[in-house]
Amino acid sequence: MRVAAGMTTAFAAGLLGVPRTNVPNMESGRSGISSDRVRTLAGNYGCADHSLVDALAAMAAEREKGWWEAYRGWLPAGFLDIAEMEWHASQLRIALSVHLPGIVQTEEHARAVFAHVFPRLPEADIDVRVALRLDRHRVLDKPDPPVLDLILHEAGLRMQFGGPKAAKRQLDYLLEASEREHVTVRAIPFKAGGFPGAGQSVVYAGDRVPQLDVVELDSTHGPEFIDSAIQLQKYRAQLDAMRDAALSPRASCDFIRAIADDL
Repeated sequence: MRVAAGMTTAFAAGLLGVPRTNVPNMESGRSGISSDRVRTLAGNYGCADHSLVDALAAMAAEREKGWWEAYRGWLPAGFLDIAEMEWHASQLRIALSVHLPGIVQTEEHARAVFAHVFPRLPEADIDVRVALRLDRHRVLDKPDPPVLDLILHEAGLRMQFGGPKAAKRQLDYLLEASEREHVTVRAIPFKAGGFPGAGQSVVYAGDRVPQLDVVELDSTHGPEFIDSAIQLQKYRAQLDAMRDAALSPRASCDFIRAIADDL
């Protein structure tokens, strides 16, 4: 808002009566800011989008620490950022080709995935990572869970992390999750051929207002978060194309059940 209004950090600092160096820390989330100060800045920046201002003010009012904070100091910050992003999202659109989403992984599956991390992790580090991954399931049971839309490729559905029995239990758990009213699972079979984003894992987290949406991309170096309007538009279109390439939710569940029955 400040940049769009052509205002300097010195101008913002003067409004709030704080040192100029405080402003970048507030804007980046490195330090806190009150709801009143959010509204003061937005008003002086001439922002007429009341929904956005209200959403930002509500975020500023949140003071309780999330459950993921118990893992701080034990895991890289990116792991916690993903959990926090999922928890506060109103909608999650997730598309994966080889893996299954962490938010619906069983303990066996997650443990087998982390066993393949290179360089190899000590058993204690694997235990903490698995614990966080299982705790991420909480978001599906909260009073206001996000609408979860999963698009999974047949390659990921057929990956037997932990062996055939563990893979069957994982697919059964995925099917159980799909029975929730707010969860939709779609499968893209091999015979669908190519489609946009075939080699990429994408998590699109929708917020209360579209300006606060974010895309999370996985990499070997940790998660990358993208929030520019042009990039968000691109990933929405990509996810739409992947959805069009997938089977219907009912046919997808039948497809996944058939894979599980073969194990």
